[in-house]
Amino acid sequence: MRIFSVALALIVMPVGLSARQSTALTQAEVIDKIVVQEQAEMESLRQYSPLVETYIQTRRPDKQVGVAPGGDEYFLGRAVLTKGVKVVPLTQGTKTKHNKFVGGVATLLSMEFLPGGFLQMIYVDTNGFNRSHYKFTYVRREFLGEVRCLVFDVDPRVKTEKGRFVGRIWVEDQDFHIVRFNGTYTGSNKISYYFSFDSWRQNAGKNEWLPAFIFSQEGNVEYPPAKSQILPPFRAQTRLWGYALGHVQEEQELSRILIETPARDQTENANDYSPLQEERLWTRQAEENVTATLDRLGLMAPPGEVDKTLETVVNNLEVTNGLDIQPEVRCRVLMTSTLESYTMGHTIVVSRGLLDVLPDEASLAAILAHELSHVVLGQRMDTQFAFFNQLHFKDQDTFRHFDFSRPPEEEVAANQKASELLMKSPYKDQLATAQLFLQALQSRSKEIPNLISPHLGNGIPTNWTIASVATSAQPPKGQTTNAAATSLIVALPIGGRIKVEPFNDQLHFLKSKPAGLVAEDEKMPFEVTPFILYLTRQSEGPPTQSSAEQAARPNP
Repeated sequence: MRIFSVALALIVMPVGLSARQSTALTQAEVIDKIVVQEQAEMESLRQYSPLVETYIQTRRPDKQVGVAPGGDEYFLGRAVLTKGVKVVPLTQGTKTKHNKFVGGVATLLSMEFLPGGFLQMIYVDTNGFNRSHYKFTYVRREFLGEVRCLVFDVDPRVKTEKGRFVGRIWVEDQDFHIVRFNGTYTGSNKISYYFSFDSWRQNAGKNEWLPAFIFSQEGNVEYPPAKSQILPPFRAQTRLWGYALGHVQEEQELSRILIETPARDQTENANDYSPLQEERLWTRQAEENVTATLDRLGLMAPPGEVDKTLETVVNNLEVTNGLDIQPEVRCRVLMTSTLESYTMGHTIVVSRGLLDVLPDEASLAAILAHELSHVVLGQRMDTQFAFFNQLHFKDQDTFRHFDFSRPPEEEVAANQKASELLMKSPYKDQLATAQLFLQALQSRSKEIPNLISPHLGNGIPTNWTIASVATSAQPPKGQTTNAAATSLIVALPIGGRIKVEPFNDQLHFLKSKPAGLVAEDEKMPFEVTPFILYLTRQSEGPPTQSSAEQAARPNP
């Protein structure tokens, strides 16, 4: 025990103190601090109502790539943590196929996934996480990114109790917050079944770690399938964000000091609006009202570096095609994992999930060219949302209230115009990957219907022939056609490009190291992959753009 205590003393040394000034802690004292901090964490979470999204993908054996999607389920809702693990659905009853399941727990007979079960995985144990109910075994010290942790194995003392956690926890060594826990809950039976999961929390500053990501997996994929398997193998990703929903930007604007300028004679200035300008301003007001509503609900990411990248690509398309569009075209990002894009007025919206799986900039340009074509062709949006009374509805009615899908004839016209824009753009010689992306999405569409079911707009136009030259991909110099096909990435896994700050919803591009040679079974287009986070501590306040979490996943 003495050796163990000395080791812990070196680990839990407060910042700014030398080893001589630090206080040695016994194993029992460390565990007591972990328990107290976890109880405080659970109480602190009661003040939040984040958005929670769970995407489940069943898996099947595939002779070519080993494993492929076999089906999917999707849920989006708002967690009401004041009431435990209650979730309010946001997509139930909409035109999409979403929310068919009623997540962590499934019934063996009907295979229904319970959203509250997946949300339960943000807690180790809500009913008695302490030394009287659990046995703690110290394992080692380990860094999760920049955060040094103590690792413990945790086992319930009474193994027959239902809902007790069994697995491993990672505890940061400054304030003893649990930042990761990996395992399952006891008590699975023929009526309900608990899954294995890996739950992560991220630092939001102010000595606070918030649940952010959960990866779940069950079953082995074999070819042919094992007869003993009761549940179909699956993987699931659960994301939480929107902890700090509010009106920070508006409050900052309100706090600014207004200085009135001297009155000027307006009679000689051209300050009146023509009917055309008034129509444009009215449409812009409708766009801004919808954007502000989605932003307030946590469904749209605040402006940031990702938007700027999208607008740069749009600008490339405009300049090379000689377009002068007024008012200017803006880009925003929908926070959800579903693959969709749509245009409302002069605002192009692309989902985070779609950005995640696009393989390159040319493929992004193709998606944006399609949406830009709606603007160029003058295909308008419904401007009823310029009236503020049209925005008074319950959160759970959002996707029933908003609809920016286009009729088939407008979609066909946009495809044709987009091909013209692309053939005059800087991306005209790089469109092969964009065409292959659409073909790959179409070939997988039957297995991932929920992923490709849009919330607000149209689905991705997979039957669009971008350009005749796009069907013949040219291999890189010095590489044979077979070698080029082997190394080609037609689509990334889900979560392959964008990282999310769960506290303030800021989006950033992943900055991961090159993964080297990618085997065929490592490409995983449109597939669910585990979360492995690079944890950091925020110096003060909520996370900033310069200190975001980084998921250490391969970047093909």
